[in-house]
Amino acid sequence: MDQNAVWAALSAGVPEDVERLYQAGRFAAADRRIRTLLGQEHLPAIARDALRARAEQMRRLPESYPHTRAAALAMLRRELPDFSDAEFDALVAADRIDWRWIEGEPYYQERFLETLRIYPDMNARGLRPDPVSDFRDQVLSRLQSQGTLQAEITLQASIAPAEPADPDAPAEAWLPIPAECPEQSHIQILDATPGGTLAPGDAPQRTIHWKAAAGTPFQVTYRYRIRATCHDLDALTGPVPEAEPWVGFLQEEAPHITFTPWLRDLCARVTAGCRDPLQRARAIYDYVTRHTRYRYQPEYACLDPIADRCAKNGWGDCGVMALLFITLCRIAGIPARWQSGLYVTPERAGCHDWAQFYLAPLGWLWADCSFGASAHRRGDEAARRHYFGSLDPLRMVANRAFYAQLTPPDPFWRDDPYDNQTGELVVNGRPLTGKARVHDIRVLDFRLPGD
Repeated sequence: MDQNAVWAALSAGVPEDVERLYQAGRFAAADRRIRTLLGQEHLPAIARDALRARAEQMRRLPESYPHTRAAALAMLRRELPDFSDAEFDALVAADRIDWRWIEGEPYYQERFLETLRIYPDMNARGLRPDPVSDFRDQVLSRLQSQGTLQAEITLQASIAPAEPADPDAPAEAWLPIPAECPEQSHIQILDATPGGTLAPGDAPQRTIHWKAAAGTPFQVTYRYRIRATCHDLDALTGPVPEAEPWVGFLQEEAPHITFTPWLRDLCARVTAGCRDPLQRARAIYDYVTRHTRYRYQPEYACLDPIADRCAKNGWGDCGVMALLFITLCRIAGIPARWQSGLYVTPERAGCHDWAQFYLAPLGWLWADCSFGASAHRRGDEAARRHYFGSLDPLRMVANRAFYAQLTPPDPFWRDDPYDNQTGELVVNGRPLTGKARVHDIRVLDFRLPGD
């Protein structure tokens, strides 16, 4: 059985008594009730899957919400010694700190402090802001002046158990590698742990896979080229035709790309008066980038239908914003799909997600709503508009589908059942999720023309 298949049933919901216990944070009681229900023979298959998914969410949530109130206050007071309980409560009441009940106590999201640093109006009167690099702005300036820009990048990725394991125990590992796509080429595996098998270049989530002993150092080094091209969508004149049906990518994909009443109404309101797909896509991008604030998220396995949740709450990270854009586009009749992998600079590489949408004159284009929202926050309208239609060459594309299986399939609970940016590891039949595994990604070389 593929355990990850149960996540699709989340959109079906669970019985009301289980949901009440779950929302109240009474996880132990909810888990007991789930076990009782799973023992009933008449229970529909979709209900069984939804209950199993909810149980797995409860197992993971405490790791995403590790801070007690006292610990959260102590973190703030390390920088602001006179920060008061009342100030903290005001931030919580204003929904500026993500939290939830767990067994009768409030617990706060792992990276709540980093979220507070992002916004001056949420900055708890003087938290130290994260350092800001102007490297991306420099690259965008070169890209926009030249029209196209290519980077050659060499990365090294690895994955291992966080705690020592029996080195002779059987293990399986998957690490993401660059996918073959129009913007990415000259992909080379320079070095890898022996015995690895490469997924096809067009795999929806491309990896290198090993079956070996747990003591094996699972590692891969690769080089690739990635090219970004500016697309001036303002230059398109006349109405843009609707996409042909063969393009696809217009359907719901449970549990997170779902056409809920809330999203249907939002889409109708946002795109009212738009006469063609370009205007509708632009209106949707404008809405997401101007009305969604960045918030570090729990792991996606802990989230209920993501696009609907983002629209209702007005918060999200890069992948959450991408899923809201994709879902609204599909409701509006615009083909849209997922892309993800890494954002790469000469100093570091980190996980990043974005979207693609289809316009008949040009084919597949890009929308990076997270970077667009960041540009809006800074008041940089030129950069915000750039990320509607165009990207930058600071990427590694590994994934072109959300909630797709790996090659070969990983039937165990995946660390991330929806995406694959840091890899998966199974030791002796036990999947290692969360802090039970250690992933590392290093930038070995980064070159732009003229470097």
